[in-house]
Amino acid sequence: QVQLVESGGGLVQPGGSLRLSCAASGTIFSIYAMGWYRQAPGKQRELVAAIASGGSTNYADSVKGRFSISGDNAKNTVYLQMNSLKPEDTAVYYCRISATWPRVDYWGQGTQVTVSS
Repeated sequence: QVQLVESGGGLVQPGGSLRLSCAASGTIFSIYAMGWYRQAPGKQRELVAAIASGGSTNYADSVKGRFSISGDNAKNTVYLQMNSLKPEDTAVYYCRISATWPRVDYWGQGTQVTVSS
């Protein structure tokens, strides 16, 4: 069974940067989208950024201009570059890779990002 493994989370001061990585333990065929979500304590999980297989991207308004998503379908890997981090970005970040055949959504286990001075 394919698993997604995330890395790159941690503690950073406001204004700092982090780069999250997510790699699949095996091959995922027919990827149509990859994305990053986050969940803060007491809040629902929300979409942060997504990238389609054709390269188009979508960002939450709260991160536009600060975060950048990129992916490599051949390597089954997705990244999230986070700049100008704010305390409100503190959350557990999850990656997701969606495939069309078979129709499956793979999720990572989550990585903690804490923005604090």
